[in-house]
Amino acid sequence: MALHGFATTEFQLVLLRRMADFHPELVEEALHRLGSSRAAMREANKRWQAMVRSPRFPRGARRYSAVLGPPQAVLPRRIGDLDCTAQQWALPLWPELRFEILVGPADSGGAVWNEWLVRAPGSPVPGLRTLADLRPWGCVVSDVAAAFPPAVPREGSAPTRWRLDFTAPDAGGVPRSCTADFTWGLLQEVRIDAHG
Repeated sequence: MALHGFATTEFQLVLLRRMADFHPELVEEALHRLGSSRAAMREANKRWQAMVRSPRFPRGARRYSAVLGPPQAVLPRRIGDLDCTAQQWALPLWPELRFEILVGPADSGGAVWNEWLVRAPGSPVPGLRTLADLRPWGCVVSDVAAAFPPAVPREGSAPTRWRLDFTAPDAGGVPRSCTADFTWGLLQEVRIDAHG
């Protein structure tokens, strides 16, 4: 059930708002597919920010269930010696992906430790062999990490952003040191290290 009229479409607009800094043209195409506009995207983001700051808005995993409905998958995860839970929802804009939150154990108060787009179970993983295969919005963090080990995760420039440092061959087969930027877990851009 939607909370205050905020539902899946509006939530997708919130995700797009953070991606517009990197690829406004891809965001524009996505807005067209949603039958929405930049003004609606800004308004959805403004409402989301107000809701998450409100003391009446649910916290933790309940926040996402209130907006997106019950998760379509609830999966046990183990990180180190901690038992966690991944909750996933399908989003129409990215049918091959799932929006996933990682919820900490009960003694953490059910805190959400991570929130991002991940590859959907059974969805084909893109063939990533060279830098040319790394297209914006074409893969998620785990795709790149698996294709070019050992990728090193780093904090991004904002809470919804991540970075991976890795080495991948260019079109001529020459290994290059790179950094990939992700927003909500979705690839935005790859930069080649000036010395790599």
